[in-house]
Amino acid sequence: MPRIHDAGPGGGTDLTRRYLREIGRIPLLSGAEEVRLARAIEAGLLAGERLAAGDAGPDHDALVEVVRIGQRAKASLIEANLRLVVSIARRYTRRGLPMLDLIQEGNVGLIRAVERFDHARGFKFSTYATWWIRQAISRALAEQGRTIRLPVHVVDELNRVLRVLRTLAQKQARDPSVEELAAATSLPADRVVELLSYAEEPVSLQLPVGESSDNMFGDFVEDTDALSPEELVAQLLLRDQVEQVLDGLSEREKMVVRLRYGLHDGRTRTLEEVGREFGVTRERVRQIEHRTLTKLRRNEWASELRDYLA
Repeated sequence: MPRIHDAGPGGGTDLTRRYLREIGRIPLLSGAEEVRLARAIEAGLLAGERLAAGDAGPDHDALVEVVRIGQRAKASLIEANLRLVVSIARRYTRRGLPMLDLIQEGNVGLIRAVERFDHARGFKFSTYATWWIRQAISRALAEQGRTIRLPVHVVDELNRVLRVLRTLAQKQARDPSVEELAAATSLPADRVVELLSYAEEPVSLQLPVGESSDNMFGDFVEDTDALSPEELVAQLLLRDQVEQVLDGLSEREKMVVRLRYGLHDGRTRTLEEVGREFGVTRERVRQIEHRTLTKLRRNEWASELRDYLA
C-alpha cells in the first residue's frame, strides 16, 4: 500500500500530489472482485485462527498458504479503495488538520472496514467503508484538530450543522438563518448557535499583525492581571518598607515572619511547616512568631507600613 510519508521529498502539497498519482494507478474493483477478495480475507482469518489454536494437523502448510492469500487480498482491497478515502477526506479540510493527516486517519478507518466487512450481507464495500472512514476522520478531528477539544458526539452534531449550512447556502445564494438551520437539522435554535460558536477557532496570540512579522496579536492584548505603573511603584515601596521593618529582627525571626506570611515566595506556611524548616516544635514557632510580632508593633516604621496595608 502506498505510504504518504514515504511518497518523496518536498512540502505537504508535493507529497499529496505524488501520493494521489500513485493511488491513481491502482485499478478499481468490480463488485464480483470485491466479493472474491472478501472471501479470501475471511478464509485467511479462519485459517489463522486454526493455526493459532494449534489445530492445523497435516493441513499446516495449506493453512499457512491460505493466510498468505488472505493477507494479499486484504492489501488489494485496501489499495483499491484509497481514492475513496481521499474523496471523503477532502470534505473535512479546513477543520484543523492538514490534508495528509486526514488521509492517514481515513486510511485507518478503511483498514477497519476491510477487517469487518461481511460480503454475505449484500452491501457494496464502498458503502460500508464510507461510514468507517468518516468515523475515523471525525474522531481524529475531535481529538487532534481543535485547540479546544470537543466530545465526539458534539463534533458529529457540528459537522451535521455545517453540512446543512453549506447545502442551504448553495441553494439560496445566501447564508441561512439560525431558524432555517434549526428546522433543517431538527435541533433547537439555541443548540445551533452553541454548535456554530464551537466552529470558531481561538485566535493565536502569535498571529502576525500587519506586514511586519515583528508585531504579534498578543502585543496588543491587554494583560488585565498586570499592575498599573502606580500599583507597581506602591508595591516596590511596600517591599522596601517591609525590609526596613524587618531589619531590627534576628535572621531566624525574619525567616519565620517571611515564611508564615508568604513574604519569601508568596506562599504562607503553617506552624508545622515552619517548625520542620527549623527543626523545632510547632509551639516553639508560635512563641517566636508572637515575640517577633510584638517587636514589630513597637517598631518606628510600623505605623507607615500600616498605611500601605490599609
